[in-house]
This record gives sequence, C-alpha cells and structure tokens, in this order.
Amino acid sequence: MEPSLELGMPQKERAREGERRYSDISELPGVGPATVERLREIGCSTIEALATATVAELEAAGIGEKRALELIDLARKSIEISWVTAKELASLKSNVRHLTTGSKALDSLLGGGIETQAITEFFGEFGSGKSQICHQLAVNVQLPYERGGLEGAALYIDTENTFRIERIEQMAKHLGLDFDSVAEKIIYAEAYNSDHQILLLEKADRIIKEHNVKLVIIDSLTAHFRSEYIGREMLAERQQKLNKHMHRLLRLSRAFNLAAVVTNQVMARPDEFFSFNAVSPVGGHIVGHTSHMRIFIRKTAGKNVRIVRLVSSPHLPEGEVLIKITENGIEDAEEAEVKSR
Repeated sequence: MEPSLELGMPQKERAREGERRYSDISELPGVGPATVERLREIGCSTIEALATATVAELEAAGIGEKRALELIDLARKSIEISWVTAKELASLKSNVRHLTTGSKALDSLLGGGIETQAITEFFGEFGSGKSQICHQLAVNVQLPYERGGLEGAALYIDTENTFRIERIEQMAKHLGLDFDSVAEKIIYAEAYNSDHQILLLEKADRIIKEHNVKLVIIDSLTAHFRSEYIGREMLAERQQKLNKHMHRLLRLSRAFNLAAVVTNQVMARPDEFFSFNAVSPVGGHIVGHTSHMRIFIRKTAGKNVRIVRLVSSPHLPEGEVLIKITENGIEDAEEAEVKSR
C-alpha cells in the first residue's frame, strides 16, 4: 500500500494533498456531544491533545480501538504530525524559543534560556531557590521576545503551597511591568494530592489554548508522590503514575510549543556524603529520562548566592554558574553585588 504522504515532500504540498484540517474536536466527523464530553473527561479537549493521545487512553473513555485510531489520525493530520527528513526537522526546530531566567550567565549555560518543547527540571534541597526561579519565570514569560520572554501566560501548579503573590509583585515592578496585568496572566492551582495534580494537568489543554499559555510550572513534581507512595511495594505504581504524568507534560509542551518547568526534591546518599553526588533527585530514572535539562541548585557560603549546575542535557556540556536571589528576583551574582554597593 502506497503511503499517502511522501517522505521529503515539502510541508506546503503535504497540506494541499491532505484532507480537511480540524480546529476543534467537535468538528471531527461522527463525533457527537457525548463523545466530546468523554474525550474532555480524559483531558482531550483540543485537537492538539487528541493528536498526542494514545489508543489506550481513548479506550478508557469507552471508544473502540478502530474508532480511536481514526480520531487520532484525523487529529494528527490536522496539526501536521508526519515523517520528515533531518533537513525538514532542522527547519521545524526553528520554532523552538528560549525563555530568559533573569540571569545572563544561567541563560548562557542553558544555551539561551529555558527551551520550549522540552521539560526542564530544577532540583535541590529545601530553601535552595527552586520556587524563586519558578516565580521569576512566571513573570519573565510575559515579556516581549526581544527581552527574552515568550509573550504568553503561565500555568502554575503548586503542590507545596510555596507560591507567593508578593514575590510576583516585586519581580514585576523590577522589570517595569504592571502588576495587575502580570497577575492576570498567571493561572494558578494548588494540587492537594497526587491524583489531583494529575487531573489538573490532564484538564490543562483547553486553558493553555484559550489563554495563550507559554509556560507550565509544577512546583514540586514529586512532593505528593513521595508522601503518598511509601515503601518498596508501592514503588512500581508510583513510578508508573509519574511516568504517565511526565509524558503528558511533554506532549503538551510539544503540541503548544511551550516551556515546561518542574522542581524536584532530593534525597541524601550517605555513601557519597563528601562528594557532589551527596544528594540525588527523587523519581529515579523515570524523571531523569523524561527531563531534557536537569539542573542542580545548591546554597553557598555567600549571602543569597547559589551555585547552579547543569547536570545533564542532550546537546549541552555540563557546567555551573553563580546566581543571586535578591528582592528583585533572579540576577547574576556579579551584577547583584555591583548594585548593592
């Protein structure tokens, strides 16, 4: 059987050869109100979410395997998911943008800032500044492109009650932004347990589309899972849920070209007490393999100064820089010192 789309065919020609493109799940042929409601219940409220869903997820909503394959195929054609050459991939990757952290040194370490279409993980001990970075990013994402922003809103899932609107106000004021306007574009939800956290993300696609969300933050990713799934006998179930949760986040980041940022707790490693690896992030290989950038933050002897180390990346070398957390937000350590004099 001949493929409907030739490998190497230009994207514009593919669009002409393809059938109708759908912008909403209610437009799909044979999809009535009952099916739309079932799809929304499993987090497929948009064409983008349906295109990146699995057959098993649709079967859980009472849709047969054959019908599920048809719906997913129609959704994927609508958002141009297809085989491409490496040359075309390079062109598609030009859509990837970078969000500034507020620190030039850290942006440089990360190849320009926090990358869209990928998950960036910050891990470190309590009080190391993970949530401070999240606050800063929630403000920075609203900046224009020329200032390192993404000209969009932020979706903030808080699992440890660490979000403070006062910090948002301080950071917005420092950047010369109107606080009310900034606060309006941070869409916040507190997750009360791991199931609630999973549900919030599953229902996020419509909010992302309607509010032009360009940054999704989960602070912290593992807190609820760590406290609820205790003991080795519950480890497998915990890891399976974390895996599905992380992949849902990754699919959203790719479907909507947004930046995804998670924070993670650490656990002590007594056998490595005097080395850099004295602590390790929670979540094991599941979180490690799904996070594209893993960044370790640790305190120093200097006041409010942090060492930020890029631990792993698919295309960047390891390295570390110094940043400072001030009343203004995240800054380069050297610049912050000059301002304080």
